[in-house]
Amino acid sequence: MILSGWGNFPKHIARVRAPRLEAELKAAIADGQAIARGNGRSYGDSAVSISNTIHMRHFDHMLSFDDDKGVLVAEAGVLLSDVIDSFLPRGWFPMVTPGTRLITLGGAIASDVHGKNHHLDGSFRSCVRWIDLMAADGSITRCSRNENAELFGWTIGGMGLTGVILRCAIQLRPVQTAWMRQHTISTQNLDEAIAAFEANLDKPYSVAWIDCAAKGDKLGRSLVILANHAEPGEVPVHCRKNVLKAPKRKKRSFWFHFPGFVLNPITVRLFNAFYYFMGSQGSGHAVVDWDSYFYPLDTVHGWNKMYGKRGFMQFQCVLPLATSREGLTKLLQAISASGQASFLSVLKRFGPQDSPLSFPMAGYTLALDFPNTAKARALMPKLDAITLEHGGRFYLAKDSRLPADTLATADPRAADFAAWRAERGLTTQFASAQSERLKL
Repeated sequence: MILSGWGNFPKHIARVRAPRLEAELKAAIADGQAIARGNGRSYGDSAVSISNTIHMRHFDHMLSFDDDKGVLVAEAGVLLSDVIDSFLPRGWFPMVTPGTRLITLGGAIASDVHGKNHHLDGSFRSCVRWIDLMAADGSITRCSRNENAELFGWTIGGMGLTGVILRCAIQLRPVQTAWMRQHTISTQNLDEAIAAFEANLDKPYSVAWIDCAAKGDKLGRSLVILANHAEPGEVPVHCRKNVLKAPKRKKRSFWFHFPGFVLNPITVRLFNAFYYFMGSQGSGHAVVDWDSYFYPLDTVHGWNKMYGKRGFMQFQCVLPLATSREGLTKLLQAISASGQASFLSVLKRFGPQDSPLSFPMAGYTLALDFPNTAKARALMPKLDAITLEHGGRFYLAKDSRLPADTLATADPRAADFAAWRAERGLTTQFASAQSERLKL
């Protein structure tokens, strides 16, 4: 079948299997150079093997839950949305969540996803108690911080290249309500946006939508959105009968791909100006439901179709604190000068993280979506070069086109990982289109 990531680029004709039992999974892995695939929400080709993609959708059972400690044991194909639907009514919420709840637990571990609270709580690895990993011979190894610790370290953030994640135990967070107390700060430029982040490092959640089309003294103008879990007395009065339940949002769908001309630099600039204006008018405090704050795009089914059949590329880098201001300025200047503005532009503040291969480091991360056009593809190497110049690195869960030498320069850990895999014969057992492109 034709297979791609969420960005619909690149596309590959791939052989796909969807085993239901562990014996079937063992047989599929033994066929060579396998890669596990969850819900297909990584953006590029990290969950695609042309010869042996193993879809884990049938391994979707929750196995046990400790109601006192909030520890869930579940199979790797369980969606984060299922976890929320099952346990938020009981007062538990994921400790770490990215901007979509439509990912599997296995995918969250393999990508070591991060959220709006990384500056305080770290990435997804912080909530993983243990992992059961199936090797090429079908054997299953349990690994954790104290048991098979090296394998545990490389697996979290290892993009599925250490084996197939079968089961895991994760820690959930106790919450009193299904609501968030939100505070939006309208900033006039990048300096003000960074100042707002730095002044609010004690806030549990923070994220900014950034207008990457703005120029001059408005370069980097942003809407910085802070939040924390609301207490029962802060919930809207008409919803206090059950504070752990929020009204469901209306779902919308894109059932067809937009024509290529719809999303262009002019329409994106107009959207950015309008979005910033509307956000500025609504600056201040509000109480919103959990779904609206954490997953605004999940209510639009198939939103990736708005980029047309050509698909889109996402660029995401992180820059260390010392060079973030200068690096972000140069990135935004390059984007603005190119005319290839992104309307899904997100800025977040990371805290420190020490892990074998995971993406985050103490600093600022910028994520941008670009339609897959010749001009956008010409812009990508320029953004890569600015990132390298400022000591940054790239997020493999968003990557669809990074050259191997660029990754090697940005992140020396990649060579260590490739050597570790080669020593254990894993390069012939587990591989993806991305790992082959990046020489991992």
